[in-house]
Amino acid sequence: MNKALIALALGGLSIGMTEFTMMGILPDIAKDLKIDIPTASNLIALYALGVVVGAPTLVAFTSKYSPQKVLLFLMLLFFVFNGIFAIAPNKFLLLTSRFIAGLPHGAFFGVGSVVAAKLAKPGKEAQAISMMFTGMTIANLAGVPIGTYVGHHYSWRITYAVISVLGLVTFLAIYFWMPKLKANNSSNIIKQIKYFTRWDAWLMVAVIAIGTGGLFAWISYIAPLVTNVSKLPADRVPLIMVLIGLGMFFGNIIGGKLADSISPSKAAIASFTAMAICLLVVFFTAHITILAYPMAFITGMISFSIGSPLQMMLINNAKGAETFAASAGQASFNIGNTLGAYLGAIPITLQYTYNYPSLVGVVMASFGAILAYIFLIKVVRAQMNV
Repeated sequence: MNKALIALALGGLSIGMTEFTMMGILPDIAKDLKIDIPTASNLIALYALGVVVGAPTLVAFTSKYSPQKVLLFLMLLFFVFNGIFAIAPNKFLLLTSRFIAGLPHGAFFGVGSVVAAKLAKPGKEAQAISMMFTGMTIANLAGVPIGTYVGHHYSWRITYAVISVLGLVTFLAIYFWMPKLKANNSSNIIKQIKYFTRWDAWLMVAVIAIGTGGLFAWISYIAPLVTNVSKLPADRVPLIMVLIGLGMFFGNIIGGKLADSISPSKAAIASFTAMAICLLVVFFTAHITILAYPMAFITGMISFSIGSPLQMMLINNAKGAETFAASAGQASFNIGNTLGAYLGAIPITLQYTYNYPSLVGVVMASFGAILAYIFLIKVVRAQMNV
């Protein structure tokens, strides 16, 4: 079991690096491609779109295969298309490969979440899922800062070549360490898709897409925020990314324990509320240079405590379609990525300073908390009364 969770964590590390490194080296990519930062942020949106498209479709069409075979296929896609992105000679291939590289993301975490929960001891499911997401937090703690440093001082293409190789390492770890769990032969595409005929499924999509957008409204523009508003030199951006990653590492653990202790829905409400408060503090204090460091850690910690509670909310609410729901949750998470990056760019294009995307994040996280409360009242309590 431990080796299987390590294999899943390696996948989280690889996926976390390919997604979040883009935020740290966005100015470098914009400079290399000779475009402005809001335009370069389309690479963030394209990846997120790939996640949204790939999560439900890949899970639906691979549902008859064993989890190990599905995870191997997903990491093969990851390896190939991140490699193509690293060497793409023109913008068309660059954009296309970035989109396809996003396809395995949601499906991997969807399948991985269900596998982790099955391998966990009773009452420890959220903590097992948080172990998988630990890979993503380690990415933000070490991988993203290193990738940002390499991308800033050498080339962003080297960074993504390394990320591609990590995908190959994950492929091998899954092949050798993942137990050969049986496929769910009772599952089929129609049964999986029927999950989205329920109104509470769409409520969960809204909770995740709007609420987590608060994180991405802030982190998508973290590099220009700390350099233009906090007045830190550009070579301090990797350190800021380390602090964010360290915060995410602890936040992920806290979120898993909180979900197992007080219920996933209550944990999600608490996390979204704390995120809104924290982003408001960022908005008002971003110009104070010395506060950039502690706020990077605190905001990363609070924002990433939301992952495991949301995954458990999805799994608990989708009996018979757990994998599809968990993967759809990752798609929703990346709709939040797209919404946060897009809406966060609006005040920038209107010539406001780079702390204003955090204010957009305050609004989105607040709506996430409200919707999570509605889910708790309308869905969880209704299930308790059945």
